[in-house]
Amino acid sequence: MALEYINKPDPAKKTICLIAEGSYPYITGGVSSWIQDMISGLVNFNFIVLAITADEDNEIKYKFPDNVTAIDNRILTAKQQGRKRKIDKGFFVKIKELHLEMMKHKEFSGLASVIKIMQTNKFFFNDIVSTLEAWDMTCGFGSLHNPLYPFSDYFWAWMSSHEYILKILTWDIPRADLYHTISTGYAGLVSAIAKIMYNKPVILTEHGLYNKEREIDIKRAKWVKGYQRDLWINIFNDLSKMTYDYADLTISLFEHNRNIQISQGARREKTLVIPNGVEVERFLGLKNESREEYSVGFVGRVVPIKDVKAFIIAAKIAAESIEKVKFYIIGPQDEDEAYDDECRLLVENFKLEDKVEFTGKADVRKYYSFIDVLVLSSIREAQPLVIIEAYLAGIPVISTRVGNVPEMLDYEEDLLADPKDSAKIASGIIKLYNDENYRNKLIKKNKDKALKFYNKKDLIENYNNLYNKYIASAGEN
Repeated sequence: MALEYINKPDPAKKTICLIAEGSYPYITGGVSSWIQDMISGLVNFNFIVLAITADEDNEIKYKFPDNVTAIDNRILTAKQQGRKRKIDKGFFVKIKELHLEMMKHKEFSGLASVIKIMQTNKFFFNDIVSTLEAWDMTCGFGSLHNPLYPFSDYFWAWMSSHEYILKILTWDIPRADLYHTISTGYAGLVSAIAKIMYNKPVILTEHGLYNKEREIDIKRAKWVKGYQRDLWINIFNDLSKMTYDYADLTISLFEHNRNIQISQGARREKTLVIPNGVEVERFLGLKNESREEYSVGFVGRVVPIKDVKAFIIAAKIAAESIEKVKFYIIGPQDEDEAYDDECRLLVENFKLEDKVEFTGKADVRKYYSFIDVLVLSSIREAQPLVIIEAYLAGIPVISTRVGNVPEMLDYEEDLLADPKDSAKIASGIIKLYNDENYRNKLIKKNKDKALKFYNKKDLIENYNNLYNKYIASAGEN
């Protein structure tokens, strides 16, 4: 898909190319909501959104703010188009040198040469891998790193893992004054290409840790085995280190993740913590309705990573101790319809149809007006916005022990559970139901904390200052 222009850019404003992988504007919630808020708040800049996806059939889920001038949808699985070119043997020398440099020293100085060759020649992936030079190089690396497993496993793992990377190296990246990537991985590779080709500043913001999340996915995947697993993990680790090297600034949401970034190769002096923020005025004073039943809410997409099933199991346990209780599952249900069906079937099997309500996509503020407790049952999170929203609305939170959540919950053991521990989640629900004094103390403490640390105005101001700073410094060079 070519660059699609949406709004006329303001020539008086600098342009930011925001690079998102597998999220905005095609997936709602979490990172995507953060991106929408950022663009909407940073009105002094034009934005080009470069969205990396795996599928062609993507529905845009957000109304673009007026300062979004273009959307550049890049489909990893799309066939390459254009004129085939003869591949010079010198190209493979550069590729091999880069691989050896990465394996021995985790350095990427040879990347610039490879990128400039690919950007100039637009080599097709299939043409590269069908050469004798590519075959010899693959056999050599297979013998070096894969002595215990069948070569066929190594070969197909190498092919599948390098296809997207080599395709991305041929992409024409839109020109901008600054590139802001919202993860490492393939989005991070795009930012490195922009840095090399245009010598413009790059900012990386990691909500989670991309390579660690992919490692979990790979280890769970049944189709990945032996060295295939190790190869994929190593590649995503290398892409993270590469992004850290080429980024002028690496931002995390909280200190623990910043320290992990540093341990993985980010230079400490080029790292910064900027926490999430919400529009506090939208959520203050919402808790103004009292209902006869005790109301427990879950806010999020109905997808496996949110582990809605664990919430439903906790609902079953808690309902045995609390007679008048109602559970609300608030969020989109269309992202994984099979999982949504499984969740509904679980509710039916537990005979909870009168106690569990699926609301679908909704304005959460309507439910914040009466919910007594919010529950997050996620397997993975970074710094969830819904916790901040609930705090401002005067709602205590119970959550799994993931990401920055323990710190956000002040390490209250009664309110924290390991992922999948529905019994512990249920015990937290019951404790808050039975202990009104404890609940009231939490409400006051949490609201004060949210107002002090998680105001979206501070978030927007920080990024506004950073954009201006790095664009100005690039202009001076």
